[in-house]
Amino acid sequence: MLVITRREGEEVVVGDPSHPIGVIRIAGVKGDRVRLAFDFPREIDVHRREIADQILAERPDVLGEIKSAATSGGA
Repeated sequence: MLVITRREGEEVVVGDPSHPIGVIRIAGVKGDRVRLAFDFPREIDVHRREIADQILAERPDVLGEIKSAATSGGA
């Protein structure tokens, strides 16, 4: 895990700096609360941890079943 220190208005670039995947900006700090602004393409999902855990909990463990073809015993 990477831990860095940023001040309000500063940014973190994710991915190759010449073609970043996205940018995270410190939008504000009030007391013990930090507001983050995420600038990522729409096709990249970004979720708070509690929402990500909820999505995983609602997702079925098995997405499908593989059934073997019934073999006929005729000769």
